[in-house]
Amino acid sequence: MVSKVKRFLIGRPMKSTELDHEKLTKVKALAVLSSDALSSVAYGTEQILIVLMAAGFTAIWYSLPIALAVLALLAILILSYRQTIYAYPMGGGAYIVAKDNLGTSTGLLAGGSLLVDYILTVAVSSSAGTDAITSAFPQLHDHRVLIAVSVIIILTLLNLRGVTESASFIAIPVYLFVAAIVVLIVTGLIKYAAGGGAEHVPEFGTAVSNVSLFLLLKAFSSGCSALTGVEAVSNAIPNFKAPAEKNAAKTLAWMGLILGFMFTGITILAYGFGITPNEQATVVSQIAEATFGRGAIYFAIQAITAVILFLAANTAYSAFPLLSFMLAKDKYMPHAFMVRGDRLGFSNGIIFLGVLSAILVAAFHGNTESLIPLYAVGVFIPFTLSQLGMMIRWARQKPAGWRTKFAVNTVGMLTTATITMIFIITKFDHIWMAFVFLPFVMFIFYRIHRHYQNIADELRIQACDEKPVIKGSTMVVPVSGVTRAVLNSLSYARSLTDNVVAVYVGFDEEEIRKMEQKWAEWDPGVRLIVLRSRYRSIIRPLIKFIDTIEWKTAATDHITILIPQFVTKHWWQALLHNQSSLLIRSYLMNQKDVVIATVPYHLNK
Repeated sequence: MVSKVKRFLIGRPMKSTELDHEKLTKVKALAVLSSDALSSVAYGTEQILIVLMAAGFTAIWYSLPIALAVLALLAILILSYRQTIYAYPMGGGAYIVAKDNLGTSTGLLAGGSLLVDYILTVAVSSSAGTDAITSAFPQLHDHRVLIAVSVIIILTLLNLRGVTESASFIAIPVYLFVAAIVVLIVTGLIKYAAGGGAEHVPEFGTAVSNVSLFLLLKAFSSGCSALTGVEAVSNAIPNFKAPAEKNAAKTLAWMGLILGFMFTGITILAYGFGITPNEQATVVSQIAEATFGRGAIYFAIQAITAVILFLAANTAYSAFPLLSFMLAKDKYMPHAFMVRGDRLGFSNGIIFLGVLSAILVAAFHGNTESLIPLYAVGVFIPFTLSQLGMMIRWARQKPAGWRTKFAVNTVGMLTTATITMIFIITKFDHIWMAFVFLPFVMFIFYRIHRHYQNIADELRIQACDEKPVIKGSTMVVPVSGVTRAVLNSLSYARSLTDNVVAVYVGFDEEEIRKMEQKWAEWDPGVRLIVLRSRYRSIIRPLIKFIDTIEWKTAATDHITILIPQFVTKHWWQALLHNQSSLLIRSYLMNQKDVVIATVPYHLNK
C-alpha cells in the first residue's frame, strides 16, 4: 500500500542513466531559479513604503530614489555573480567561493546562511502568497497558516517528482506572472500619464523634515529584500544543460533585466497612485485595483500573483538540496543528503526543507513582515562573503583582465557589506535570532564533521598485516516456545555449526515446566537453557546469560544471537503481536559486541 501511494504521488523510479534528461533549458531554469527573485516585486516596494510611512504620507516620494539605489545594487550583483558562474562552473555559489578563498569557517558561515535563507524563502513565499489570497478574499485571513502549510506540502511533493517535471509545471505561471505585471505596469503608466494618478501625491523632491538618514537607510535595506534569490542561479549550475555555465550566465542576465523592469514599474506606480501599505490589501493589489478596478482583470492579477509567490519557494527547492549535497560531500551534513531518490532528485533535502519551513510558518503564524528581515540578512551575508572571496581569487591568480573583475567584486563587496551593516543596525530587533542561530548551525556542522573523522579513524585499518581472525562459532537462539519459526531458526543454526544453544526466559514455574516438557518431547537435538525472570523481563536474564557465554568463549568463538521472527502477511496483523524479537535485537545492537541475526518465517494467513 505504501509503495502504491508513493508511486501515485511521485511517479515511477528513474534510472541513473536518465539524469541528463533532468537538466534544465534556459527557459525552464529562468522559471525555476528566478521565481524567488521575480516574485519579490510583490513585496519589495511594500517593504520600502512600510518604513517610509513612519515619517508620514509625504515621505513616499523617497521610494523613487531608494528604488534607483536598489536597481544599481541589482546590476552590481548580476555582474558579480556572472563572474562567479564562470569561475566556479560546478556550482555551490557563496559556500564554495568562500571556502576556497577565505577558509573553511567562512565557507560554513556562508553555507549555513544560505541554508537558513532557503528555509526562510519557502516560509516567506508561502506566507506572501497567502497574503495575496486574503487580500482578495478577506474572509480567509484566519486560515492563512493552513493555506501556507498546504502549499508547502504540494510543492514538496511536486519537487519529489523531479526537476524537469516541476519546471514544466512552474514555467507557465511564472511567465504568466511576468506578462501580467508587464501589462499592469504599461496600463498603469498610461493611465497615470493621462492624469489618472492620485491628486495629493507629494511632488518628487519635496523636502520632509522628519525623515532621517537612519529611516532612509532602513527603507533601503527593506527594499533590498527584492534582491533575494539572485544567487540561486550560481548555486544550481549543475542543473543546467550543457554548456552549463554559459546557459546559467544568460539566465542570470535575463532575470536581472526582468526583475529590474518590474520592480521599477511597481515602485513608480505605487508613488503615482499614492499607494500606502495596508494589512488587508497588498501594494500590488491596490495598484491593480487603481488601474483596472475590482473586476475580472484585478482578480486575475491577484490570482497569478498568489501563485507566483507560492511558486517562488521552488527556487529554494532547487538550490537547498544541491547545497546540502555539497556540504554532505565535505562531511559537514549527514550523508543522507547525498542520496538521490527514485526521481533522481536529492529527496532527503527536499523533505527536510519542506518540514522546517512548514514549522517556521506555523511558529510565525504566517506573518510575512516578521520573516522578511531575517530572510534578507540571511542572504546578504553570503553575498558579501562571495564577493570578498572572488576579490581574493582575482588577486591571487591574476588572470587576463583581472583588474576589471576585481573592481566589480570590490564594489559588490563594499555595497553588500554596507547593506548587511544597515540591516544589523536598523533592524536588530528583527534579526537578532540570526546571530544566535548561525553560530549554532556552524557548531552542528563541526560536530558532524568531527563525528565522521572519528568514525573514519576508528574504522581504518592501520597496518597491512592486520588480517581476519578465524574463530569458531557459538549460536544462541532465544525461543518463546515450540513453533515453526523456532524450527526454521534452529535448522539454519545447525547448518552452520554444531555449537548451538536455545534459551528460554520463563516468568513462572508452571510455564517453565510446560516448556521443558514440550522441548523434551520434540527433542530437536539442541540443548535448551531455561532462565527464570523474577521481574517479568526478557532482556535482563538474556543479557546476563550472554555475558557468561562471552566470558567463557569470546577468545575462541564468535558469538551469534540468532533471533527467530515470524512475519505476518498483512502489516496491520503485526500490530497484534508484542514484537519482542525487535526489542531484543534493538537492545543487543546498542549494548553488546556480538553478532545479531534475524531468521524470518513468513506466515501465509
